[in-house]
Amino acid sequence: MAQLDLFGQIQEEIQEQQKTITKVIEQKAIETTGNSEKLYHTISEVAALYKVNTSLLRFWETEFPQMKLRKTGRGDRLYTKQDIELIGTIYYLTKEKKFTLEGTRDYLKNKKKALLSEVDLVKQLQELKTFLQELKTAFK
Repeated sequence: MAQLDLFGQIQEEIQEQQKTITKVIEQKAIETTGNSEKLYHTISEVAALYKVNTSLLRFWETEFPQMKLRKTGRGDRLYTKQDIELIGTIYYLTKEKKFTLEGTRDYLKNKKKALLSEVDLVKQLQELKTFLQELKTAFK
């Protein structure tokens, strides 16, 4: 019976986190740049956020038509929060799920909503795991 109560509590926590999890990538960008009011981010800031090379971001720009970046007069790329979220999705599919570029393109085109819920679930489970590990160490 206690296990069912714990499971119900975990489900409630997951549902609460689902409301805020879509902001995780945005918050990560804010932490990296230290500015929540910033509308645009540079390629180096975004590369540092995901720990990838700037050349990979430029490559993804050519491979994924959904990425429509603004550029300055000098040609510097400017990333919005939506662009950063898209890059986070591409990163998740290619690096963590090991999709090919063609598979990622197809998945983004056909199953974006399913992907967002899967990304949210993975983030929630990671947060839950961290919470449970902290709880375990607290009661030792």
